[in-house]
Amino acid sequence: MAVALYMDHHVPKAITIALRSRGVDVLTAHEDGMDEADDLELLNRATALQRVLFTQDHHFFNETTELQRKGISFWGVVYAHALRVSIGACVNNLEIIAKHGQPEEFANLIQVLPL
Repeated sequence: MAVALYMDHHVPKAITIALRSRGVDVLTAHEDGMDEADDLELLNRATALQRVLFTQDHHFFNETTELQRKGISFWGVVYAHALRVSIGACVNNLEIIAKHGQPEEFANLIQVLPL
């Protein structure tokens, strides 16, 4: 089963467009009407939709750590620092995750890019 992605509202559109052109299942927070949602709401929404959340917002480390501490499950997060990981590297890494990863591999984890 492929990994479906949910894009945080801070992610550049170029990443979403490139992933879709490569056949990756991507839903953005904006398309989902969640562009004003806070980090925890986005993470909960991605989990409800069974999608791994991709973000460039370092605050998600706080959210995921707190959920792990409380034993609350979430679908998974992939993080890339906006200034240290290029758009091209994000696209290539996310394509690998989406096409070759398994959703259960990301459960309750935060994966940092690059791979």
